[in-house]
Amino acid sequence: MAGLGTTELIIIGVILVLLFGAKKLPEAARGIGRSLRIFKAETSKLRDDDEAPAATTTVVQPQPQQTPVPPQQIAAPAPAPVADPSAEEQARALEEQAARLRAQASANKQQ
Repeated sequence: MAGLGTTELIIIGVILVLLFGAKKLPEAARGIGRSLRIFKAETSKLRDDDEAPAATTTVVQPQPQQTPVPPQQIAAPAPAPVADPSAEEQARALEEQAARLRAQASANKQQ
């Protein structure tokens, strides 16, 4: 496939504007940009998840016998770390919060 010159790119741009309209193209570009950012974030998280187990190694050394700890001195296990929500989950939570605030505002106006 031959390289596209300036003239060909201008013709393709004019055809896109005629097909989709001037209003739809910026919205479509924004949507594509958002989806690419989300895709990039998710793939980087997958890479981080794949690299994390391989990077950690545990060396177990024998230890001398220890005295048993009485039950009242055993500490409760720490809660598991909560994973950061994805951008879609954050957006959904913000939309739900906005809907609740709108409902509260309309209830306050009626009173």
